[in-house]
Amino acid sequence: MSTGTTTATTDAAMSASAAALLAGTWTPQDPSSDALAQIWELGAKAGWFDLEGEGSAAALVAIADALGRVACPVAVADAYVAARLLPADLADAVRRGDLRLAVVPSLADGVRGLEAASVLTHVLVIGDGAVDLQPVRVTGVEPGTARPEWGVGDLEPAVWSADPGVAVTDAARTQLRLALAARAAGGAARLHELAVDHAKTRKQFGRVIGTFGAVQQRTATAAIAVAGAALLLQDAVRALESGAGDWEFRAELAVRHIAESARAVLLAAHHTLGAIGYFSEHVGPWLFRRVHADLAQCAALAPTAGSVTDRLLAGATMPAIGDDAEEFRAEVRAVIASLRRPNGTYDRDAAVAALVDRGWLGMAWPPALGGRSAPLDELAVLQHEFTYARAPVEIELASVLIVGDAIVAHGTPAQQAQFLPLVREGRMRFCLGYSEPETGSDLASLRTRATRVDGAWEISGQKIWTTRADVADWIWLAARTDPTATPPHAGITVFLVPTSAPGVTIRPMTALSGETAATVFLDDVLVSDDAVIGEVNGGWRVITSALAGERVLMGGIAALLQRVLDDVVAAGRRDPDLLGPRGSASRAALDSVAAELQALHALVRTALGSTPQARLAAPMAGVLGGELAERFGGILLDVLGPDALRADGPAGPWPEYLNRLAPMYVIGGGTNDIQRGLIARGVGLPR
Repeated sequence: MSTGTTTATTDAAMSASAAALLAGTWTPQDPSSDALAQIWELGAKAGWFDLEGEGSAAALVAIADALGRVACPVAVADAYVAARLLPADLADAVRRGDLRLAVVPSLADGVRGLEAASVLTHVLVIGDGAVDLQPVRVTGVEPGTARPEWGVGDLEPAVWSADPGVAVTDAARTQLRLALAARAAGGAARLHELAVDHAKTRKQFGRVIGTFGAVQQRTATAAIAVAGAALLLQDAVRALESGAGDWEFRAELAVRHIAESARAVLLAAHHTLGAIGYFSEHVGPWLFRRVHADLAQCAALAPTAGSVTDRLLAGATMPAIGDDAEEFRAEVRAVIASLRRPNGTYDRDAAVAALVDRGWLGMAWPPALGGRSAPLDELAVLQHEFTYARAPVEIELASVLIVGDAIVAHGTPAQQAQFLPLVREGRMRFCLGYSEPETGSDLASLRTRATRVDGAWEISGQKIWTTRADVADWIWLAARTDPTATPPHAGITVFLVPTSAPGVTIRPMTALSGETAATVFLDDVLVSDDAVIGEVNGGWRVITSALAGERVLMGGIAALLQRVLDDVVAAGRRDPDLLGPRGSASRAALDSVAAELQALHALVRTALGSTPQARLAAPMAGVLGGELAERFGGILLDVLGPDALRADGPAGPWPEYLNRLAPMYVIGGGTNDIQRGLIARGVGLPR
């Protein structure tokens, strides 16, 4: 294939063609040298080693994914890297498949751990700034996990050497690490898919195992990891192909995420497959071997720039996912900067006024209702930036997304005239009346009753864990108006009830986070038809219409976690001893947090879209965000010690606050256990 032929080939088409080629040639259970040689020859003819121009990085990752799915170690990524470093004649030999090489880090005498060793002719030794091409004579194999076995070889004197500098060799290592991670992710994803298919048909105890709660929870967790890995790979490839200055950092985030998630996905799949997936008649053991071998090779090629945390401490910043609203982001940041006091705090009234004056509250509404039809991306930017800055406007932003948007969609003209100005002006003080003593995630089972009496509605019941009820003017209340409705959620109506109404009693309580919530008692509270939002018995539609707003609010969790991470890194810059030296456990733990946080950012952004993936990405982001918050809280204890629990610790009061707040992210809005059930069904498991 001539140079540039692949520029018009999409990564999806390349993945499909690679899969087709492998399907007729490679059997994971019989990883023979003859098959490797044949695939190398066929791959060369198909252009696998001749990836140049636009789309080449995407094609490389697509081929790596296809190879990973069938546990095949043909060194396509090594050829990709070598062709960019070698002189033209040697690079052409690589592209033709005549020069078959593996990339290895600097070494002393001999070489170990050679992939596809039986068909290699050379190795490309990439050191810290120097590159050598050396013929290799394979002398044996290394028993162990890898199949085909890694090789052991003796090197002959270099036939070509160069000193391109550390920046070039670091970039080469990162490209190779990205492709190895993609291959590992492909293998893990394939076994996950097989486990899902197995769970749909395998019966135990008279039931399909996919209906078991443990299997659903495990499958959902693996699905989140698979989705996050795919999104971070896509982000890294886009950055690499566009020549973005931070592409190597994005690649390291993807590699770090996959280094942890791929193994976890593999093990989850094996647990679901049970003994069926344990023996070599199944592809599971071969995928297990390949993924672990790839991850080990990936770790051996670490660039000199260091880990994610090393880069952050050196001055890098976490890269943003997507740039659809960057002009608006710059505007919001400028406004926030103008509001910030010298001590880093904000005046609440001034911050709210800034939102109101610029028309940012309700900006997504149609112009006839006071908005400008702003895209969802801008709403997400607004939520993220004000949350990251810790400006005290969360109730005003939430009033738009929960109350305002629902009234725009379902309210009467009179309701819109009454309440939308309050929202736009930052004067809508509300609380959510959903949860009850026996109703949490299962909102359809609520018992608060609204009964028709003399042209009005009489509401009786109890709401609990109602945040900000003590300062609210209105309760956004869900009540049952048809106790016989089937299914139960068909008999729910949403009301907007004034907290000043006779019969409303608010009893405050303090949450673990320190915030005030309340139990709200409703004793024969009378409201008129004007209090009904949407149709009677149509409340479920009103409630679920707020999902778009909830997807925006999820970005606030990511912003909060991002800010705490940045605070810890800033503290580490001020005190070099705080996070230890390179390779320390503290830095490794923060690497893990940063990579998972980047996956969360990617899922949140996906959830904002209109693609089929958006609906599933929303609960995935919710689960990942809550559990990352909890895990991060524990890691902060390990990293900062007792200072993580001090309000005046080196990273400020927020690590201590996050520790107390984090459980709410797992509980609120439907527990993660319930959300995982939704995800499991979304990937195909039965109820």
